[in-house]
Amino acid sequence: MSTGLAGRVSRYPAQEGVTGIDRLLRDVRTGRFERTLSALTAAGAVITAAEIWLEHDSASFGNKMMWWPIVIVPTLAPAGIAAVFSRRAAKTVLPVASVIVVANGLQGTYLHWRGIIAKPGGWHNLRYNLEMGPPAFAPLLASVVGGMGLLASVLRREED
Repeated sequence: MSTGLAGRVSRYPAQEGVTGIDRLLRDVRTGRFERTLSALTAAGAVITAAEIWLEHDSASFGNKMMWWPIVIVPTLAPAGIAAVFSRRAAKTVLPVASVIVVANGLQGTYLHWRGIIAKPGGWHNLRYNLEMGPPAFAPLLASVVGGMGLLASVLRREED
């Protein structure tokens, strides 16, 4: 251990002053990024679930399938938090919850596109239907959050 800036003791003496992309790459190599990405997955799940709830509530939950992401996406929050503190959770619970969220996002994309095409004019009125129908690509954002969880679960952990 060596003394770094402001008299702090650094755990990584050979890499003091590393910033930007080099620091990110070092964190991936040393396994520190796995916990960070798990925490970001948990935060992203909470934000995404809140947004889904607001949008589906504004549509009065007209289809019972609208409740699925409200139930499924928030499961990533406790899974992501558990993965920050537990290697076992990071390698078991987080990937399972992530795969389910990715699948639900893909299902939602199909359902949103089905809703867009069901509007008057169908494919012939696509531009208007895209603007006035359900958001075409919003469910894929939930899949991205699930993908973050999958990536976190395959990354090397700091203790490994």
